[in-house]
Amino acid sequence: MNNSKFIGFGTFLPGEPITNSVMEEIFRIRKDWIEEMIGTKTRYFATDFYEKEIRYSLTDICKNAAQIAIEDAGIQAEEIDLIVMSTATPDHIMPATVNLVANELGLNNIPTYQVQSGCSGALQGLEVAYQFLASGKYHNALVIGGDVCNKYLDLDRDFTKLRAHELINYALFGDGAGAAVLSTSTEKEGIKIENIINRFEGLDRIPGQIMNWFGVIPEKSHDMNPRERRKNFQSAKEDYKAIEQNVPVMAEQVLNELLEKGERYREDIDFYLPPQLGGNMTNKINEYLNIPQEKGVNCVENTGNNGNALPYIQLNLLKERMSKGDTAVVIAIESSKWIKTGMTLVKE
Repeated sequence: MNNSKFIGFGTFLPGEPITNSVMEEIFRIRKDWIEEMIGTKTRYFATDFYEKEIRYSLTDICKNAAQIAIEDAGIQAEEIDLIVMSTATPDHIMPATVNLVANELGLNNIPTYQVQSGCSGALQGLEVAYQFLASGKYHNALVIGGDVCNKYLDLDRDFTKLRAHELINYALFGDGAGAAVLSTSTEKEGIKIENIINRFEGLDRIPGQIMNWFGVIPEKSHDMNPRERRKNFQSAKEDYKAIEQNVPVMAEQVLNELLEKGERYREDIDFYLPPQLGGNMTNKINEYLNIPQEKGVNCVENTGNNGNALPYIQLNLLKERMSKGDTAVVIAIESSKWIKTGMTLVKE
């Protein structure tokens, strides 16, 4: 039997919250357009767009989230015997960012793994740790998820000339990191993982999102000529209609499967952590799943879509609301090539 449970959480959002009014000032994206099309009020950036420089690396924010999680767990860093990290935006192709974070934490001679994925990455990373802990060889796993999407943006672009499908990414995404300590300790209470689902279902399906990375943007991108900038900046493509149509349906399928595995009914679940895409889209998913407002644990409206960090931010909010015996369902759907992930949790 796998008795893995969460005993500590940590999150880190870089800088000050960026309001829609600031987005309008910096990007010339109308405040009312963001509110109508996306429904997100604030987000956080690792980049200072006024100074046109990168203030935080992915390593920086993941280290901060990890330190908070370890402290929250009430253990010493040296008690961590496994690290798993998920991200879609590593600091480098090599070395893996997870190893840079381990170095910053002063950890050595332990296994480290990095999962490259988008919205489902956090739960994929958690399942990797969950399965390792089930072997009995490890006791305390540090699991981290984070993204710094804005380090790939061209800070000198003329935003007035961008089309809506390009502008939406600036308003939708944010940066952030989250972490959790997953443990087999019998001495600590926590939130137990009852069931976990992780499944690719994209066979012969067109990707809903494609992100191309051509390298890290230099901190002073305005010193580069346009040709140099084009070589270094990411190109993004989303099929918003496919995402809007498929994500709620896939989320319901995950929910039903988790309920069946746990032999539970919807009314048995005390809290729901649904996919966090954007403020409006998340609200639509909640409505589609018929999640009562008091049972929903949402964050994207205030954090922006920070990818692999989102489920950890939700979990950090959840821990303050759960009482002994409460159950929760976590769902994350990745549209890049259609991945379903989810888990059922029980508070001990």
